[in-house]
Amino acid sequence: MSNTSTVPPTVFVVDDDSAIRGAMHALLESVDLACETFATGEDFLESFDDQRPGCLVLDIRMPSMSGLDLQDRLNSLGSSLPIVFLTGHGDVPMAVEAMQKGAIDFLQKPFRDQELLDCVGAALKTDANRRNLERQHAEIEARTASLTKREREVYDLVVSGMPNKQAAYELGVSQRTIEIHRARVMKKMQARSLAELVRMHLASARN
Repeated sequence: MSNTSTVPPTVFVVDDDSAIRGAMHALLESVDLACETFATGEDFLESFDDQRPGCLVLDIRMPSMSGLDLQDRLNSLGSSLPIVFLTGHGDVPMAVEAMQKGAIDFLQKPFRDQELLDCVGAALKTDANRRNLERQHAEIEARTASLTKREREVYDLVVSGMPNKQAAYELGVSQRTIEIHRARVMKKMQARSLAELVRMHLASARN
């Protein structure tokens, strides 16, 4: 698995209109955004890699595989790639359906360049934030897995708010033993305070 934290994001454009693909490619590259274009949803799926950061700008009406069909396919694959739909006249009901399925925005054609750039910018920020949270969660999981059985018992009691004295009673050990294990837990979890340790636990529990 590649380290996506150092990979620049890519804007993936799927539209069956070659003129629109070319115009968007030129616009996005003019603001130093990497862009890859595809004429069909099938072409996009052939090269799709969910580990690559970025966002998808997707035409809602296309022959063969529609934008909604591609969105359904990506959802079935467990993808969280942010999608901005491009819609024509009368496509708003479909765009609303797309957003109910997880798309983050839609643009009605014709749109201004700045509108597209604003939507893409927001989508890329959403993707970066999600990937950062996933990375943090994975790090917390790895640190938690490094705890010994006793350290994990102490960790669970500490983050529940239990004082050292009561934790010692619960585990049948001395308070000094709890203090030693607690210090080891803080070091292994790389927590600078009890509050930070609790935040890690809560973040892990939410995922």
